[in-house]
Amino acid sequence: MGFGRKRKVVPFRTSGELDAMAAAGAIVGAALVAVRDAAKPGVSTLELDRVAEAVIRDAGAVPSFLGYNGFTGSICSSVNDRVVHGIPSADDILAEGDLVSIDCGAILDGWHGDSAWTFGVGELAQEDTELSEATRLSMEAGIAAMLPGNRLTDVSHAIETGTHDAEKLFGRPFGIVDGYGGHGIGREMHMEPFLANEGAPGKGPQLVVGSVLAIEPMLTLGTYETEVLDDDWTVVTTDGSRAAHWEHTVAVTESGPRILTLRPE
Repeated sequence: MGFGRKRKVVPFRTSGELDAMAAAGAIVGAALVAVRDAAKPGVSTLELDRVAEAVIRDAGAVPSFLGYNGFTGSICSSVNDRVVHGIPSADDILAEGDLVSIDCGAILDGWHGDSAWTFGVGELAQEDTELSEATRLSMEAGIAAMLPGNRLTDVSHAIETGTHDAEKLFGRPFGIVDGYGGHGIGREMHMEPFLANEGAPGKGPQLVVGSVLAIEPMLTLGTYETEVLDDDWTVVTTDGSRAAHWEHTVAVTESGPRILTLRPE
């Protein structure tokens, strides 16, 4: 190796460290399930936030979002045209037919878990169901590409291909949100490298056994363009179309991809 040349790999963990991350991730999964169970018409996103924080703290963990660059919630609650980073609020009341994306993170013994999913309040319109399912399928395609020897953008390309496959499945286009994506994760929530949700394969650092990425596609029923509201956090679609967001923290192992943010059944 040449002087000063770093081995270009996605940061990796030992199997014991992956187990520690999975313990943090399981708490995130439990918090997400509790939030979905609590999400009914008339409930505020602040109430959902309190549900998530209680689950995390009762498990002996700490919410990683709370206080992050001044963020006031333990979850990001992004309803309808809000894509990501929605701030929980007592004034934000859920209604029948809302499409809700919840992102949540927890720290246990110094290790981070980060996961998100989208669900409906009551009955969803078919296009909203398809949007959420397309986003989930894109995430699953990205997870399947978490293999030793693949490169970072092989995962990006797999996510994009998953989106196009979903477009064929549902017979409609989806917007791939521009400029946002997944990331490395470990003893910090956001680490290098950035993982785009589209792009050509075969570029970037290599995945090795133990490499961990948060994989998080975001799709819309319309534009790929977004703007940030005056609160400096909430990301919305510029055309008012609805958006969905799914995320898992995933490790590369010798026996295939390992989801570190599993949810209780």
